[in-house]
Amino acid sequence: MKHAKRFKSFMLGASLLAANLPAWAVVDSQGGPAVRQLNLQTPVTQIAEQIYSIHNLMLVICLVIFIAVFGVMFYSILKHRKSVGHEAATFHESTAVEIAWTVVPFLIVIGMALPATKTVVAMKDTSNADLTIKVTGMQWKWGYDYLKGEGEGISFLSTLATPRTQVGAPGVAPTEARGDNYLLEVDNQVVVPVNKKVRMITTANDVIHSWTIPAFGVKQDAIPGFVRDTWFKAEKIGTYRGQCVELCGKEHAFMPIVVNVVSDEDYKKWVETKKKEMAAKADDPNKVWTVDELKQRGEKVYAANCVACHQASGKGVPGAFPALDGSAVVAGEKAGQMAIVMNGKNGMPSWKATLSDTEIAAVITYTRNNWSNKSAENIVQPAEVLAARK
Repeated sequence: MKHAKRFKSFMLGASLLAANLPAWAVVDSQGGPAVRQLNLQTPVTQIAEQIYSIHNLMLVICLVIFIAVFGVMFYSILKHRKSVGHEAATFHESTAVEIAWTVVPFLIVIGMALPATKTVVAMKDTSNADLTIKVTGMQWKWGYDYLKGEGEGISFLSTLATPRTQVGAPGVAPTEARGDNYLLEVDNQVVVPVNKKVRMITTANDVIHSWTIPAFGVKQDAIPGFVRDTWFKAEKIGTYRGQCVELCGKEHAFMPIVVNVVSDEDYKKWVETKKKEMAAKADDPNKVWTVDELKQRGEKVYAANCVACHQASGKGVPGAFPALDGSAVVAGEKAGQMAIVMNGKNGMPSWKATLSDTEIAAVITYTRNNWSNKSAENIVQPAEVLAARK
C-alpha cells in the first residue's frame, strides 16, 4: 500500500503540469475528479483501497513483462545479428523453453487472480448492512428509497442542480460562468453515516443506467426488471461525486450522483429533518390524492384513533357507539360525515384540532370504501376538508 501511495503522488505531480485551463476547470471538484486526473480518485473505502492497490500491482506486472520481453528481444537482435558472425540455430524445439513459457505465464496469472478474486468476493458481500437504500435510475434522474435502518421510509428524487445557463445548448453558448462542481451537483444529496455499511439495491424503470462513485470503488448497473446490489462503507466524512456511466439517452451527461457522508449525530439530525419535510409534503392540503392512496393512509388513521369505538370490523359497540359498516351517514353525502368527524356529535369528539386535513380526508375515504360500504361520493380530498374548516 505504501508503494501504491507513492505511485499516486507521482501521478498527482504529473497532473500538476497541466496549464492553460479554463477558469471553471482550475479548481478540483470536491469529492470528484481532479484537473486532468491521470489516476484513480482518492479511495475512502477498504474496497476502493484494494481496487487501487490491485490496479497498481497489475500495472507493475505489465511493465515488468514489457521490459523483460522487449529486453530479451532487443538483446537477441543486437547480440546475435549476422553482421557480427552469428548463425541461426539448427534446433527446432526445446522442451525446457516450452515448459518455461507455459509455467511462467500460468504463475503470473495465478498471482494476479488471487488478490483480484479476493476483492471481487468482498465486493459482492452485502450481508449485515447497517443501512439499505434502493436506487432507481430513470431518464434522467435518480430515485432513492431508504428501506432498512435508521431513516427507513425516507424517499426522494435527485436531479441535476447545475443551471442550464451554465450548460448552454447545441449552437448556444452558456450565459453564466461554470461553477466548481459543473454537472456534478444535485438538488437532493444521498446522506449516509460514516463507518456504516450501506447496501445499495439498484434497478431502473426505463433503460439501463449505472450507479457509480469512484471514491467508493462502486459501479453497479441498474437494469429494468432486475434487482442488483452493491455496498460501501465510507471511512471519511465528506461529499463524494459520481455519474451514470451507462449510455442511457440524450441527457446521459446530466445524471450526477452526490453522496454526503456525515457523522452519526449529523445523520440523525438529517433523518429527523427529512421526515418532517416528507410529513409536511404528505399533509399538503392542496395535494390531490387517489382513492387507493387515501384508503391506505386512512386505514392507519382509523387504527390509531377510531378502532376502539367503532371496532376493526366497523360494527361499532351496540348501544354505545354506532356502526360505520352500512351507516347511512357514511353512505350519504360526504359533507355530513365531514361535519360529524370535524365537529363531533353526542359521544363522538371533534377531530379537527387533532387530525390534519389529509388525515380527516383519508379516514373518511377509508370508511366510505371499506367493509360493505360502496358510497357514491367515495373520495374526500384534503382541500375539501380545508374549505370546510372556514
